[in-house]
Amino acid sequence: MSMNSIRQPAVAGLFYPDDAGVLQNAVDEYISLTPANDNDSRLDSISPKAVIVPHAGYPYSGATAGRAFHKLLPVADRIRRVVLLGPSHRVGFHGVAFCSSDAFRTPLGDVPVDHSALVAISDLPGVSILDRAHAQEHSLEVQLPFLQSVLTDFKLVPLVVGDADQQTVASVIERLWGDDHTLFVISTDLSHFYDDNTARQLDAQTCHSIEALSPESIGDEQACGRNPMKGLLEVARRKHMRVETLGLCNSGDTTGDRERVVGYGAWALWEPA
Repeated sequence: MSMNSIRQPAVAGLFYPDDAGVLQNAVDEYISLTPANDNDSRLDSISPKAVIVPHAGYPYSGATAGRAFHKLLPVADRIRRVVLLGPSHRVGFHGVAFCSSDAFRTPLGDVPVDHSALVAISDLPGVSILDRAHAQEHSLEVQLPFLQSVLTDFKLVPLVVGDADQQTVASVIERLWGDDHTLFVISTDLSHFYDDNTARQLDAQTCHSIEALSPESIGDEQACGRNPMKGLLEVARRKHMRVETLGLCNSGDTTGDRERVVGYGAWALWEPA
């Protein structure tokens, strides 16, 4: 049933560099690109409970993702468990898929999987082990080098989200909420393959919905990772969390091609003080 005990990288050399040194330098640069005035935030000593980050190839969305991971630097040694949720791009299924592997490998090393988390959620509707949903999936994998670079010592709860409503996902998130040692990372890109102007309008609407903690106003065309994201927003609304938009752009900003773009954004969410 296991893919073997190590989930091997599927998109190293495609979405991000497969050489450890080159990869480390790239990630460090993306994390350090955060605007200097960003450091004014009085919340820097308080860890975000969750971040929403893009998952495209690093040249396209790495700098946007870096802004969210930068927020974790002051609390890097506190976070011990990362619940990582992303959409399924290659395998169609219902529910939320855990992975039976003992670790996820990247060029920067192995990240151990927290199997106790599966025990904690295994009775919830829609939760199962489905290794084929993880085997080629990039939405989780591209976040790992960032997490490995920022955090000192953590275990991973890898969850690929298929066709699942926001309540199903919210139940999983609530069950795993934990204390301030647990971080949630939602992996999603925004609109896909519209022209630049249309994309910016759609992505601005999505950003507004996230800031308003309004999952039901996010349509199917607005984000590939809408299912995990809407689940988080459902919980965030119940808990009256605070949201900060950290970045919003699209692939046209990198490539110069404005005819057919993909949108990217980054957000951080905090529990009430």
